[in-house]
Amino acid sequence: MRIVNPTFGISAAGGEIVAVKPVDWRADPIALFSNSKPNARELLEGIRARLGDLRRTDNIDFVHKNSASQGAPVELIEQVAAKYRGALLAIAD
Repeated sequence: MRIVNPTFGISAAGGEIVAVKPVDWRADPIALFSNSKPNARELLEGIRARLGDLRRTDNIDFVHKNSASQGAPVELIEQVAAKYRGALLAIAD
């Protein structure tokens, strides 16, 4: 399992640690990440709809890996870490 925390230990060009603010779940971009099992997309769609009661949803995107039986490619994990401030994962069946 690979855990990515894009807010921890980000280094500046000179090597010093850069302070980053906590995730603002009411405004920051969020990835809804599916493990590609049955019903994961439906679960995430429900979460997005409920979040819509609290915040705008135009910066909440669905992301999925290609197969439930394989891990997410490193490139996909890096893309999510670079583009989004938070991620919600769906492990469904």
